[in-house]
Amino acid sequence: MIKFEKKVLSTGLKVIVHCNKNTPLAAFNILYDVGSRDEREEKTGFAHLFEHLMFEGSENISNFDTHVQEVGGSNNAFTSKDITNYYITLPAVNIETAFWLESDRMNQLAFSEKSLKIQKNVVSEEYRQSYLNQPYGDSMLLLHPLAYKVHPYKWNPIGIDISHIENANIKEVKDFFYTHYRPNRATICISGNVDADKMFKLAEKWFGDINPNYEYVRLLPKEPIQTSERLQTVFRNVPTNAIYKAFHMVERMNEEYYAYDVLSDILANGSSSRLYQNLYKKQGLFNEISSSISGNAGNGLFYIFGKPTENTSIEKANEAIENELNLLKSEKISENELEKVINKIISVIMFSKMNILNIAMNLSYYEWLGDIDLINTEIDKYRRVTSKQLQDASNQVFSKINSSSLFYISQKK
Repeated sequence: MIKFEKKVLSTGLKVIVHCNKNTPLAAFNILYDVGSRDEREEKTGFAHLFEHLMFEGSENISNFDTHVQEVGGSNNAFTSKDITNYYITLPAVNIETAFWLESDRMNQLAFSEKSLKIQKNVVSEEYRQSYLNQPYGDSMLLLHPLAYKVHPYKWNPIGIDISHIENANIKEVKDFFYTHYRPNRATICISGNVDADKMFKLAEKWFGDINPNYEYVRLLPKEPIQTSERLQTVFRNVPTNAIYKAFHMVERMNEEYYAYDVLSDILANGSSSRLYQNLYKKQGLFNEISSSISGNAGNGLFYIFGKPTENTSIEKANEAIENELNLLKSEKISENELEKVINKIISVIMFSKMNILNIAMNLSYYEWLGDIDLINTEIDKYRRVTSKQLQDASNQVFSKINSSSLFYISQKK
């Protein structure tokens, strides 16, 4: 059982504290309610750009990383389609340093043409190296707009086109910052060897006078229900062919989410999973095969990725995947197989609760989702998943008219 205390400041900032006296460390996590879904289609990549800009210095702090390292800490961040998350791990006796650093950059970043130019170049290089010049790097840039036609989930956090970031100006960047990186759009969690009352006082001291922004209202277009199979074939200079498949599924807070998470593990988590056993080991049709779910706050995607062997045609490989999905639709999963997969999921969850940073991230995330008690109740939700649920979920999602498939064909030079 993870115990925590929560308080909301007058500015709307949510503060959560989890005390653990068995460690000398503390983790400070701050989650901002902004991701690539909050961007305009003609100006994408801004949330990811801020993941970099937020380390360029603020009003009173010229180098964020240096101050973290000076007190024996480490820090990093990540951006998704829904959120942006920053975190610091440091000795608990130095926890106020984290409050100081994060409050200063929330209050006012040190915007300058120089820092913007530097980070625009960094992001541009990342786009080229990770997405354009990397084998299969553009696969998700192609698959998502194939699956989504209206919703902003159709572009990745890196953006639709790097020119959106290259052409960004200071005013646009400032507007984005003062719209989204506000106390009422943030959740802080401190986990570790700390005192809750002291943490709440520090939160009030460092964040209590930062102006909120209640003007922003998220209005997202509703993605139409897919009514026909979508297929795109591209030719690239890559070592082997690849298949990328996506099926529309439920949103993160839907109770059926857990059935889909279990299904993805049944298909491709470990050497005993179905896709590995049947398509890789027994039939020898694939060199690599995997499945996963997006876990988006809105309606997400169920993914299946695979790289067929050289002697397996892309059509045969695709048919083999569909045959495995049809088995899930026609035959109930045995209780033994289901129990084994769920026990593995639960063990991963339990292990994550041994790490203060994981706890801080999860508490922030569950609070953002709207149910912080998931930190303690999510295991029971997995335990309640039944074979019938899995069969029903398979029949609901794994249909051709709900599929988007990218055939990535090797065209070696």
